[in-house]
This record gives sequence, structure tokens and C-alpha cells, in this order.
Amino acid sequence: MRHVVIGAGQVGGQLAELLLAEGHQVVQVSRSGSGAPGAEKIAASAADADALLRACAGADVIYNCVNPPYHRWPLDWPPMHAAMLRAAQETGAVLVMLGNLYAYGPVSGPMTEDLPLAATHVKGRVRAEMWERALAAGIRTTEIRGSDFFGPGSTGEAYLTTQVIRPAAENRPVVVLSDPDVPHAWTYLPDVARALLIAGADERAWGRPWHVPTSKAMTFREVAERSAALAGARRPRIVRVPRMAFHAMGWGSPKMRELRETLYQFEAPFLLDSSDFEKTFGVAPTPIDEALVASILK
Repeated sequence: MRHVVIGAGQVGGQLAELLLAEGHQVVQVSRSGSGAPGAEKIAASAADADALLRACAGADVIYNCVNPPYHRWPLDWPPMHAAMLRAAQETGAVLVMLGNLYAYGPVSGPMTEDLPLAATHVKGRVRAEMWERALAAGIRTTEIRGSDFFGPGSTGEAYLTTQVIRPAAENRPVVVLSDPDVPHAWTYLPDVARALLIAGADERAWGRPWHVPTSKAMTFREVAERSAALAGARRPRIVRVPRMAFHAMGWGSPKMRELRETLYQFEAPFLLDSSDFEKTFGVAPTPIDEALVASILK
């Protein structure tokens, strides 16, 4: 089968490697032309509909693994998503979208896939509209939604890995932006890539969203202390950035300014129910200790 992975970042790269390991033909599309060893690499903008259509010629499955900068979502996502929908329509390929939990908005209790897309903030509405347009496009499609990512291959976007797990394992202070004792769901990157691969190959996944298999929610403090214990480090010192300082950071950083919009996710328990995917496809999240050790080492 011919699989086109759009994006070569922390998820797209791991997905391409999994597909190649299973013997598939993989095309990886990114602005830089980078990609996994063994993949056919194409340098193109995901917003260039004609270039993307050429890259997707003969595709069986197209994966959207792109993640534009937070502050540019309302500008960057619409043309990229339109180009991907067109590619799926004209090639007949399945479109597998990498999503998140923003579209639900604030939720009381564990999030399930049947919740309404009730977000009112900008990023949540962008993601909700993308899914609604995909459903209306007359294509075979699914969206795989996870919580905040962590794990090997993490970039700076994966805050838990770079700012909590590794500092704790290295006897450095752990700096957090919110209450360190609020439970939060964390989704392991290799589990994300595996869920995308399953969704592209199994027609039972098409036509609805799914949650990536995700372990029980943990607080920043629990993650830091467990990471330190696994690494043989001392008990970590947790430093919370004062709220006024957090808001002040937004003056010089568009990313920090955008994070204010989704701060609600860290002010109350943020719980994810992934049991539907786990039962349907017979998979479970990677055991948390295994995931933390891999995050420390890579």
C-alpha cells in the first residue's frame, strides 16, 4: 500500500518508521523535504493544493500529521486542511487526521468521543470545524485524538518530556506553569503513531473520531517523582511559575500568549477515556514506567 504522511515532526516521523517497518511504500511530505530513512521525501507546503495532490497520487491512505504554530492556527489550518480534503477526494484515499482534545472545550469528567464539540475558544473552534468539514467532504476519514504528548522523539512542543521528565531524572528543578497537583492525561508518542497506523488500515475506524490509548491521568508532581525514582535521582524540587509571571511571558512570546486560552486544561482534572479504541482494536497504552524510561533515555 502507498501511504502519504504529511509532516515529519515528532509524530509524522515515528508513523513513517512504523509504516516502513511493516513493508509499506511511504511518501513523506514536509516543507524541508526531510523524513524517515527509506521514505520517499517530497518538499512541499501542505497548503499548496496542487503540489499536495501530486504528492498524493496513487495514495491509499493520507495522514495529516502537521502542527502549525499555535498563534497561526486560524490562518494556516484552513488552506492546509482544504488541500488535504481535495487530495483525499480526488485520489479516493482514506484521510487520517491527527487531532487533539481542544474541540470539546472545558469538560467535567472523563472525555469520550461522543461529547459535543462545544469549544468556544479560537483553537478549539478551528479543530472542531476541521472535523466537521472532513465529515461533510464525502471521503473516508477518521480523527485520532490524544492529550498532551510525551515520549522519545519529543520536540519542544512536548512539555512534559522536556520540562518535567528529563529535568527530574537529571536532578534539575522542575518548572511548571500551573498547579502541580492537578491530574492530567498524558499521551505517549509511540502510542499515537501506532493508533494512526491502525486507523489507516482498519475500516472500522473510519467515519468517527477515536481517542489514543492513554494511561491513567497523573499530576506533574507524580510524573516528576516517578521519573526521578526510575532514574535513581533525588526527589525533585517543583517550582510553579506565578500566574502574573505566566501572563507576562505572553508579551514576548506568541506561543505563551496562546497558551492562556487552554489553561483551563491544567486548572481542573483533565481526564481522557480511551477505552473505546482499546476494546475495538485490542490495544492498550504503553505501561507508564516503560514510557517514562524511554522518555528519559531518548
